[in-house]
Amino acid sequence: MSYLQQAREVFETEAMAVRALSDQLDAHFDRAIDLMLACKGRVVVCGMGKSGIIGKKIAATLASTGTPSFFLHPAEAFHGDLGMLKHHDVLLSISNSGETDEILRLIPSILRIGVKHVTIVGNTTSTLARHAEAVLNISISREACPLQLAPMASTTAALAMGDALAAVLMTARGFKEDNFALFHPGGSLGRKLLTKVGDEMKTASLPTCAPDASLQTLIMQMTEGKMGLVAVCDAGNMLAGLITDGDLRRALGNYAPTEFFALTARDLMTENPVTISPDARAAAADALMHARKITALLVAKEGHLVGVYHRIG
Repeated sequence: MSYLQQAREVFETEAMAVRALSDQLDAHFDRAIDLMLACKGRVVVCGMGKSGIIGKKIAATLASTGTPSFFLHPAEAFHGDLGMLKHHDVLLSISNSGETDEILRLIPSILRIGVKHVTIVGNTTSTLARHAEAVLNISISREACPLQLAPMASTTAALAMGDALAAVLMTARGFKEDNFALFHPGGSLGRKLLTKVGDEMKTASLPTCAPDASLQTLIMQMTEGKMGLVAVCDAGNMLAGLITDGDLRRALGNYAPTEFFALTARDLMTENPVTISPDARAAAADALMHARKITALLVAKEGHLVGVYHRIG
């Protein structure tokens, strides 16, 4: 078998494992969602080995999508970290076999604390499943590992089940983009979700002129503004049109010199130019400029020019 063939077989095996999850869902999934929605504390995710690594990702996804969550290492829990669990929490355990010793040793304490218990397991008759209030079945027909030893398809299935929990919880909580933005303030994602046009637009010394302004005046304004444009405004700063450096170049080629220098802003301007609201997301402005193949947008509010927004980067 070639390398490519083996890789494709891995993809197919793992895809089959995920597809099978849909048929394995039952009322236990609804019960798990109800427990997490009713949780007054946090969803504490617990898993050992590769399941623990998947558990960390699930905890991170839950926490960033409106369900407070953290990961608890079962071995550390057995040596003191179990104090992180409170009776108003929900424990989400992960174990393909359902017989992971480090997690099973916690069951007596979990019962005494009174924590609600949801488990993601590959064996629904296992010890862990028998001690959980909601059992999420991730059983698979085979692993993607050629030796059938390393957890591959099973961890992929567990990860997908965690994503399903997070997605359904988001919908049930009415979790929106603005909520997501609160937990992701940094980097390009934070900028996309949080930053508005009004936060980044230029408002001082905007290049503007009146509709009857001479060619010399508008060229001076365009040069001083260093944006390659002039906004044409009526009295009261009402936006009437837009002139770009491209408009000037085209006019220079279309008119004789004497006609060109006799032009006014009204002759050259584009009426009803594309504008954007200062309350729009900066990402929306970037997308609009990319689609229009322009590098700046006039920012208007109720027809009044309030700023100019430049492409970032």
